Amino acid sequence: MKRALITGITGQDGSYLAEHLLSQDYEVYGLVRYNDRARVAAMRHLLKDVRLIDGDLLEGASLLSALNQAEPDEVYNLAEISYVPTSWEHAELSGEITGLGVLRLLEAIRTHSDLTGSRSPGPGQIRFYQASSSEIFGHAEETPQNEHTALQPCTPYGAAKAYGHYLVQTYRESYGMYAVSGIEFNHESPRSSPRFLARKVSQGAARIKLGHQKQLRLGRLSGSRDWGFAGDYVRAMHMMLAQDEPRDFVLGTGVTHTVQQLVELAFRTVGLDWHGHVVCDTSVIRTAEADNLRADPSKAAEELGWRARTSFADLVTMMVEADLALAHAGDDSPV
Repeated sequence: MKRALITGITGQDGSYLAEHLLSQDYEVYGLVRYNDRARVAAMRHLLKDVRLIDGDLLEGASLLSALNQAEPDEVYNLAEISYVPTSWEHAELSGEITGLGVLRLLEAIRTHSDLTGSRSPGPGQIRFYQASSSEIFGHAEETPQNEHTALQPCTPYGAAKAYGHYLVQTYRESYGMYAVSGIEFNHESPRSSPRFLARKVSQGAARIKLGHQKQLRLGRLSGSRDWGFAGDYVRAMHMMLAQDEPRDFVLGTGVTHTVQQLVELAFRTVGLDWHGHVVCDTSVIRTAEADNLRADPSKAAEELGWRARTSFADLVTMMVEADLALAHAGDDSPV
């Protein structure tokens, strides 16, 4: 039985990845911060078969201790400060967790495995997955973006992710570590936080339909995203660590949709005309935002055999129906 250690276990991706690995007969360990017990309790029904270990990306010693306890075959680093506006408000913390946290985890793995620079992955070595992000491309010079597109981050979050992305390459080349980065484009689900745009829209449509909310305030409706389903992306994470050689991959659908298309579909799902309920608020518009981001996932399709299975329409419908169910059950407060 293989063992996996997942950071960010209480997040959207962490919970889906845990479920996927458990279905593949893995023994799954999840790293949780000492002060994150409320979040753990809220997610426990999804993590009932996961063994939880205390640790923090801010503390290298705790990461080494977690590795010693779990003795994992694979480590998936999904922990981050993922909400881009928060990375502006807490830029230093974003760098410490999303950037330097990768360094601490790679160092812990190197120390645990006693790697001294073989320059090629050895048998039985821990395999490491880093959740990179399309935000590393920032104001990209080319669209769509692939594994060779220049990195031009334009937010503290994107810069921290770019640092982590380069660290993975450095440790792979210098220590022979099996370390890879999945450059993930936007992926959502009913487990996504309502702070993120797609969930904000799906929850807003459901709440307005049930009379729990009157308006939905959004920024630019013309902005576009390459949106996919989180459950599809965790399959790619697992597939990447199953390859003979460590390689980075862009993970996305290759198709973009505008915010307006997202809104139209969400409100159509609940039988409403969005025009009477959505308000465009200039204060919501970000001053610095990555644009023209669209994945070229052809390498993942050719070399991994991976493609996003869930269509945009199915994703939005899934999210709205889940939020309707939550609202009917009384769990409809906008987090």
